[in-house]
Amino acid sequence: MKDIIHFSHANGFPASTYRTIFAELADQYEVRAVERYGHDPKFPVTRDWPHLVEQLLASVESNYVRPVWLVGHSLGGYLSLTAALKKPQWVKGVVMLDAPVITGWRNSVLRVAQWTGLDERLSAAAVTKKRRTHWASRDDVWRHFVEKPAFARWDERMLADYVDYGTVAAPRGGLDLTFNREIEYRIYRTLPHTVGARISSGVPVPVGFLGGSHSREVRAIGLDATRRIAGDQLIWIDGSHLFPMERPLETARALQDILHGLASAA
Repeated sequence: MKDIIHFSHANGFPASTYRTIFAELADQYEVRAVERYGHDPKFPVTRDWPHLVEQLLASVESNYVRPVWLVGHSLGGYLSLTAALKKPQWVKGVVMLDAPVITGWRNSVLRVAQWTGLDERLSAAAVTKKRRTHWASRDDVWRHFVEKPAFARWDERMLADYVDYGTVAAPRGGLDLTFNREIEYRIYRTLPHTVGARISSGVPVPVGFLGGSHSREVRAIGLDATRRIAGDQLIWIDGSHLFPMERPLETARALQDILHGLASAA
């Protein structure tokens, strides 16, 4: 019987965006996911994301009868780690993809920035508020994203799935963005600043970290706390914060290596 990976996506990118990675993992793992966090009114976006964690745990509880691996990218990494802290008996281990834990003075800076609204100007939140949400056709969606420098680095299969699963037919014709930009904005504005304190005495399940070698997010946050909980199971992939989209096959292979290492050490 295959182990189960419950995958959690990055902010703004529905889980189906990662289908190329899931396909690479399918021989060894059964991969399942919540398609979009924050869009179910039972689990709204609030400070520290407690309801999003509950959405993850509700999915695990309703779908599985044995412990699963929690794997998440960015937003999904934080949700996976926090869920494991709440229900370790449901979890075999956690792998965070470019989701370094914020601690120390950076945590204090984040808290002040959220109080003052400075975090909006310093993060992707400001860009999100202006994000385009409608296109006339699929070709228009493709051209819009492929011409942007960040998306131009993506593997074409990943970009094609984002175009196909990140948009939906609009009632007025054309295509609308699937991930509500107001929800994406609220997620950015409510980034947790309590995770560091929660892991100060350790984590009850094995943890791994997969990071982008050129990730601005990792450089800004640092890796001190993440190294303490991940230990030897910390691997780098050439790429940005969105390295899973840029190098999906390499990401899948590195993820398998980390999962095998965590399982062996358990």
